[in-house]
Amino acid sequence: MRENEIAKIIVDTCYKIHSELGPGLFESVYEEILAYELSNLGLKIERQKPIPVIWKDLKMEVGFRADLIVEDLVVIEIKSVELIAPVHKKQLLTYLRLTNKKLGLLVNFNEALIKDGITRIVNNL
Repeated sequence: MRENEIAKIIVDTCYKIHSELGPGLFESVYEEILAYELSNLGLKIERQKPIPVIWKDLKMEVGFRADLIVEDLVVIEIKSVELIAPVHKKQLLTYLRLTNKKLGLLVNFNEALIKDGITRIVNNL
């Protein structure tokens, strides 16, 4: 399965979750439910995966934690905030570069319509 096929499944699943629960819950709630649903669809999910950051001869074992990585191809950054700031998109692009992944989805569950809360970020896709 390729990145775009996985992304479609993720978007459909986010829509299902948002339709049933609506906005306003903590990010951790949406993360756990999304991981559960995607796992039930047979996808390989990694939650809160520590990602190292290397700077010259310094290696930080945990530079950041990726909310979800699906099928080792798509990084999902989950938010439940009033407004997505430009830094959130830049943050996800940096995560993609550091993990050498090509596709990320920034998902803000705190939107009236989930389609307005999903931003696709690409890194040489």
